[in-house]
Amino acid sequence: MSPSLNPSALARLLGEWNLGVGPAYRELADIVRLLVLDGRVALDTALPSERTLSESLGVSRTTVTAAYGHLREQGFLSSGQGSRGRTRIPRLTPPGTTVFTDPGLTTTGRTPGTTSPGLAAPEGLIDLAYASLPASGEVVHRAFAAALTELPALLPGFGYDAMGLLPLREAVAARYAAAGVPTTAEQILVTSGAQHALNIIIRAVAGRQDRVLVEHPSYPNALDAIRAAGCRAIPVAFTAAHDADTDRADGGPPALAWDMHALQATMTQQRPTMAYVVPDFHNPTGQLMPDVQRRQLVRAAAAAGTVLVVDETLRELNLDGAETSPVAAFSPAVVTIGSLSKSHWGGLRTGWIRASETMIQRFAAARTSLDLGGPVMEQLAAAHLVRALDEPLPARLSALRDNRAALLELLAGHLPDWETGRPAGGLSVWCRLPAPVSTALTVIAPDFGIRLAAGPRFGIGGAFERYLRVPFTLPPEQLETAVLALRSAQDRLDAAPQLRRILKNAPALAIA
Repeated sequence: MSPSLNPSALARLLGEWNLGVGPAYRELADIVRLLVLDGRVALDTALPSERTLSESLGVSRTTVTAAYGHLREQGFLSSGQGSRGRTRIPRLTPPGTTVFTDPGLTTTGRTPGTTSPGLAAPEGLIDLAYASLPASGEVVHRAFAAALTELPALLPGFGYDAMGLLPLREAVAARYAAAGVPTTAEQILVTSGAQHALNIIIRAVAGRQDRVLVEHPSYPNALDAIRAAGCRAIPVAFTAAHDADTDRADGGPPALAWDMHALQATMTQQRPTMAYVVPDFHNPTGQLMPDVQRRQLVRAAAAAGTVLVVDETLRELNLDGAETSPVAAFSPAVVTIGSLSKSHWGGLRTGWIRASETMIQRFAAARTSLDLGGPVMEQLAAAHLVRALDEPLPARLSALRDNRAALLELLAGHLPDWETGRPAGGLSVWCRLPAPVSTALTVIAPDFGIRLAAGPRFGIGGAFERYLRVPFTLPPEQLETAVLALRSAQDRLDAAPQLRRILKNAPALAIA
């Protein structure tokens, strides 16, 4: 079943749309089009009927009919049976013919993520496609030195362990217990990073064509893993938060937040096999889900029979010191992914899955078709790092706070038309651009010495052309160079608007 939007939900998203600056039907169509482009209304979503929407908005049915007709002419609404059209994004083929984008496909007709991306940025480019930190120096070095002394005791064994080394599993379990989630070593499966963990989970619980609920936007590599498994991603868009805790002190745009009504409705209507969420400093928005919403999410997943998978890779990067409980504290059925990649170093390639013992055994069985276990040396070192997880964090968090402040100040000073929210944690800022030029910026960025990840990589079907993720993992002096380069790239697009129409395909590249 494809998603649908009821009249009250669409009215809430529209907000104050009828401003009287033009014909009402055109104002309505323009706002709906922006909602689709921004990802707040997912692709292939059935819009309310003309009659029900006109009643909900208090306008004539003629106004809604004309608005829907205008959206169809622009390519943003399909012609469905009766009046229930479905949202689309138009694209241009080389001859210039407009066709509808099939959700989940790129403009070449290939599934995103199946091409081989470039790995490292060419020398001389500042890489803003990666939101990751260099190693936590002496801490990592010391852990590997200790692991080297422990390795000889394990050499007489075979070296294979699909569950992971017991000392590391015990250390991870103790970490969860200290956070209020009683956990045993038998509830931990060690993986080669969070991406490896997600692939194991998908392989174990979701089959081809199964529905997987995802936030919209979401982490690109997670979306790629879901597509590669032949599953169908069901996006649920973020919404604008309007409360005292999230309103901007400077009067700027409200922060983004989880749309719990939409999440619960999608769970009920779609009954997804699995849901993948990042409630702790969401990638790319940096938002933190409150405990009350965590409880609601757990209940909705349980009622729908959905396996709730929570990615906590960024949980330790809590820049503002906000207190929340791990989602697993609200239900033993939650499956949690963790990793050292963001808190310590991506080169460690060490992660884990925390779940019930029954689910862990299921994941271990699924894992053996991928590999037979992780590297022993890295696991020995990771055990030391997990036991002393808090040691490098104060200095890292302090540096990240300074970087965040520097980036937000630079963006406000040099790109004042860009809307930026202040992330509560994580490693990046999710910027709203003044025009749908994210891909065009990405294409020309190397000419100005930077590499970017286009906004649509964080969505499905071409959404988020008005957005760009900008990490604050670099020191302030490099961030200044990067923002000045962004300003120059923006100036080129402003001076040559035709580039926006020509530069439609961003280069394939790795994103972290």
